[in-house]
Amino acid sequence: MAIQALGYVGIEATAPEDWAGYGTRFLGLQLAERSAAQLVFRMDDRRQRIVVTPGARDGARFFGWEVADSAALVALAARLEAAGVAVAPGDPALAGQRRVAGLMVTQDPLGNRVEIVHGAEHTVEPFRPGRCISGFRTGALGLGHAVLTVPRIADVLPFYRDLLGFRVSDYVTNPFHAYFLHVNPRHHSLALIETGQAGLHHLMMELFNLDDVGQGYDLAMLEEGRVATSLGRHTNDFMTSFYARTPGGFMVEYGWGGRQVDPATWQPVEMTSGPSLWGHERTWGSPEMRAEARRLKLQAAAAGERAPVQVLPGNHTLMQGECLWWDGVKAAAE
Repeated sequence: MAIQALGYVGIEATAPEDWAGYGTRFLGLQLAERSAAQLVFRMDDRRQRIVVTPGARDGARFFGWEVADSAALVALAARLEAAGVAVAPGDPALAGQRRVAGLMVTQDPLGNRVEIVHGAEHTVEPFRPGRCISGFRTGALGLGHAVLTVPRIADVLPFYRDLLGFRVSDYVTNPFHAYFLHVNPRHHSLALIETGQAGLHHLMMELFNLDDVGQGYDLAMLEEGRVATSLGRHTNDFMTSFYARTPGGFMVEYGWGGRQVDPATWQPVEMTSGPSLWGHERTWGSPEMRAEARRLKLQAAAAGERAPVQVLPGNHTLMQGECLWWDGVKAAAE
């Protein structure tokens, strides 16, 4: 698998200063650099994860996907060129701006700027979140995930799957058509949703602690229209999350408890019980799509669909069942 993680994302903003408060006081990012040219945010020990630059529109400007080293970069460039995809080497000035050792630049079939990079810079300076949070789950899993809206999945999926080496985790056909793809143990680092239009649907940021998400939800609820999708839990990656509108109009999924997959053995499946186990009431999308998502969710609940909570060492405590019936159920399952 050539691509290893989503390293960084560049955002174009008509009102970049609105991102300063949104990124720090709401999301909890660290504002590492602030100038007329750009706002640079940290999430961890990387020098930059989110870069906001002024522009004539709002949305994604570039995506930085990581490979292991310069040899992997050269090999991937050769594969793209052999398939007829134009590739341009990134000069030292651009590499310095992106805080990487080397990169190349290409485009996906929709014109999204894709930067393939290696050697991202780290810093020993402690990450200082903009509000009191436990921190973001990144590391080898990357920044989080990006979800793109596409006119037709069939026109875009081969680029990411066949050329860049992304692997399908699962897909849905109802209440919308979407593919979820992984490049490491994170359930998906990229998803494609067929909407008839091209754009950035959302970025996902995963927190270490569920309370970070709940407190973020409280903050979002203070602002009229900030919450785009209510608190809920997904069926495929088990993420407990809500979606908040950004100053640019697209969304950030703010979540906890994401599922991991084994890239060596994982087999793609079609998800048929809808996108969420509970919650996730949407204020976006057609009335028909929202009604169908609600129907599927209630159907899954009536069928008793459940999923184990995904926890890390140190953020959970086992408790006693205190119920003979429940203890019997658990014992029978073991």
